[in-house]
Amino acid sequence: MTSTTARRAVIIHGYSATPQDHWFGWLAEELDTRGIATAVPAMPTPQAPEPGPWLRTVRDAVGVPDEETVVVGHSLGCLTVLRYLAALRTPWRVGALVLVAGFVDPCPALPNLDDYINGGCPVDGLAERIDRLTLFRSDADDYVPIGHTDRLASSLGCTAVVVPGAGHFLGSDGVTTLPQVLDVI
Repeated sequence: MTSTTARRAVIIHGYSATPQDHWFGWLAEELDTRGIATAVPAMPTPQAPEPGPWLRTVRDAVGVPDEETVVVGHSLGCLTVLRYLAALRTPWRVGALVLVAGFVDPCPALPNLDDYINGGCPVDGLAERIDRLTLFRSDADDYVPIGHTDRLASSLGCTAVVVPGAGHFLGSDGVTTLPQVLDVI
């Protein structure tokens, strides 16, 4: 049986970012060029994120994902995407989930996000509903400890892919394209 839905992608940015920052616009354009309609929603109050509004924004952008859905999260966007998927009660599946600099634990460099991060996210059972799951981390992230991303990858049953010298995957780290993400999609 062939799918009647077209492939689509949603990119969820993180704390203090906009859809135009870092590598998000580049990735959206590359996916669009390949026939994958891509949305990069603006998360509300990115300088002072709140879980409720961020989850509603992810819900509105992702809806109920299926095998044709690609979701990419960056930093705090990863935690938000995972919380959204964990809370879905409708049967769902994700064709590809890519988490860049993901974490579910408080980050010492970002204590102002402790209230948002509080409690992390239960990820048990999520990986079984994801066809292709990839986590990326740098070897030198000033915001998210390497162990945080590695622990998340392990709890999801995979190993994080290391991108040397990528920092926190920010434009200020020199990361304005991220071909490694495109390659796994």
